[in-house]
Amino acid sequence: MSKKRQTITQGVRTAMPQPLIKITPPRRFGVEISNWKSAITSAENFDYPMRARLLDIYSDIMLDGHLTSVIEKRRSNVTSAPLVFLRKDGTQDERMTEMTRAPWFCDFVKNVLDAKFWGFSLFQFDIDRDGWPTCQMVRRKHVDPIRRQILGEQYDTQGPSFDEFFNLLFVGDPYDIGMLAKAARYVIYKNNDLGDWAEFAEIFGMPIREYTYDATDEDSRSRLLDDASSQGAAQVYIHPEGTGLNLIETTGKTGSLDVYKGLATYCDGEISKLFLGNTLTTDVGERGTQALGTVHKKGEDSIMRDDRQYVLGVLNYQLVDILSDMGFDVSGGVFAYEESEDVDLEKQLHIVQGLHAMGLSIDDEYLYEKFGVAKSKQKPREQKSDADDKRGVKERETEKDLADKRQRNVWQRFFDEGAKKQ
Repeated sequence: MSKKRQTITQGVRTAMPQPLIKITPPRRFGVEISNWKSAITSAENFDYPMRARLLDIYSDIMLDGHLTSVIEKRRSNVTSAPLVFLRKDGTQDERMTEMTRAPWFCDFVKNVLDAKFWGFSLFQFDIDRDGWPTCQMVRRKHVDPIRRQILGEQYDTQGPSFDEFFNLLFVGDPYDIGMLAKAARYVIYKNNDLGDWAEFAEIFGMPIREYTYDATDEDSRSRLLDDASSQGAAQVYIHPEGTGLNLIETTGKTGSLDVYKGLATYCDGEISKLFLGNTLTTDVGERGTQALGTVHKKGEDSIMRDDRQYVLGVLNYQLVDILSDMGFDVSGGVFAYEESEDVDLEKQLHIVQGLHAMGLSIDDEYLYEKFGVAKSKQKPREQKSDADDKRGVKERETEKDLADKRQRNVWQRFFDEGAKKQ
């Protein structure tokens, strides 16, 4: 039985005609650890899974700058390498390769990788008027990956099956809730920590202004209140003359500052290790050295290669089937990352100099091409042989000896004539 040609429509409730999926904004802010725990429990109730609240928490924690940074780093490691489509004989298919440069394809690759972070991604493909593919990602809050249903409202328990729609591509594990479930703990702790830190700075970071007035002069008190309220948000102490206030400060304010900073740094470090496998490629730290950074970079490169293989698996084992159904000739072809040589030119220069010192001859054309140096239009100077160099040295030494001998003869004659006159 063939699938109905039905498109998943997404939009606001007031749209006409009414879309299948009614989009609602995420509930942000005020997230506590208890909310995170209950949301995970609801999402992992496989009989009646409810992921909407957990996905709202994910949207909220993505406002964290450090978390966004490490995820974008994972994404850029995948999207920065150009993709090509290769035929059986190894030649590039220009039309298919051109498709990989399209903006929708780049977004598709990012959202494929995001399935690791969010748990899954669902796409629907179609063809535009020019014959090129189009792709839309179905909002995750309206997808039940376990029962394979599309939910019109985010808290619905029933909806049309995936089988009622054409050209759907599901990426991820239906039972996986994603890596953001692990990161949420640290972002929530850090947000609460930063709130306490800001309150600490407000209390102890600004001086307290003191105003006194005559207890019998109510007009003076009113004027002081007006002046105090118009002079900023610093703390104010207004009291009649003859009364006082003792401020008892807590000891170890510097230590308290270190506690807040240490907790925020710890949370950022755990997020970095979760997504990048290290901390030194995002933050130098107190013990950051080049050797440690190199080791951590190798671990990050391993994660990058794994991400690329993950994307290629989706492209070559799932996307090609959909493209074939849409009329594209993908038989016998594969998507692949274009090979690029990433070499440290400074290290390469040391290698070349070492080979030259060993007496190996290196082609000039290779050096021009390798280091990107423009070739001079002037005629190159003739290379002198070792024998010519030795002969030149001997000639220069002979000329110097003759000059020294002539100079000694001049001084010898001078002294001989002086002795004769005496």
